[in-house]
Parts: sequence; structure tokens; C-alpha cells
Amino acid sequence: MTEETTQRKVIVFQIHEEEYTIPVELVGSIERMMPITRVPGTKPFVKGVLNLRGVVTPVIDLRERFGMDKIEETERTRIVTVKIKERNVGLIVDAAKDVLDLDEENIEPPPEVTGTVEADYIQGVSKMDQRLFILLNLEKVLSKEDVLELNQIHA
Repeated sequence: MTEETTQRKVIVFQIHEEEYTIPVELVGSIERMMPITRVPGTKPFVKGVLNLRGVVTPVIDLRERFGMDKIEETERTRIVTVKIKERNVGLIVDAAKDVLDLDEENIEPPPEVTGTVEADYIQGVSKMDQRLFILLNLEKVLSKEDVLELNQIHA
């Protein structure tokens, strides 16, 4: 008798030395860096908006959101567009890497102590081969207040 393992298809991206994942069904696209129009009066991690195929999309820098040091953009820097609370948002990441299937049985709850990212942002962790993936909880990455602010940018 064989047990069927449930898998979760995820996009893997890198911020600093860590590999993070988000479910592939939440991802709209992965874009190269492009000009972003700054919006005055927004939080520092909100970089501004961009016009992505006719849709005004707010863009946040995940490094800054997680309290990490800023770095210069490189050829590998990407904007991952995702849907968070019915809102399209661009996430600036150091690099977009893979699309993987993670076995649900290998996903563990977030550790008690996390290095740089607040535990609230983490849905779990998963190991595959010699790699450790941090599963992001996008609903927590942006608070209700953040989403309201982003909606006002779009209005």
C-alpha cells in the first residue's frame, strides 16, 4: 500500500543568503527591475508604483520590510508580482531561482528563534537535499494598514 504525498508547488526566491518560497498560484509574474515611480508619504519599504501591462502595481522591497540592509540592484534583482488580500503587489527580491514541488510532510512549523525575519511572516520551513526554504506567509508580510495604504496609492 503506497501513501500519496501531497505536494505544494512554490516559487523560490532569494533575499540575502536565505531562500524563501511562496505558492505558485499567488504569483502573477516575475519581472526584471524597471523604473518605479516613488509615491510621497508612504512607508520606506514601499518603493512606489509601476505600470505593469496597464495595471498600476505598488512595489515593496522585501529586504527593507524585513529590516535587512539595502543593497544595490544587480542583474539578478527581480520584481515578483503576487496577489495579497485581493491586491496585486510587486515584491523586490535579490533573485528568483526555481519552481519546486515541496512535500507537505517535510514542511515544519517556524522555529522559535528566527534570524532576520519576524516569525509572524513565516508559515513554515522545509528542507530538500541540502537546502532550507522559508515559506512566507504573504498575508502577514503586509498588515491591514499596509494594504489600506497601498489601496490609497492605487485610488
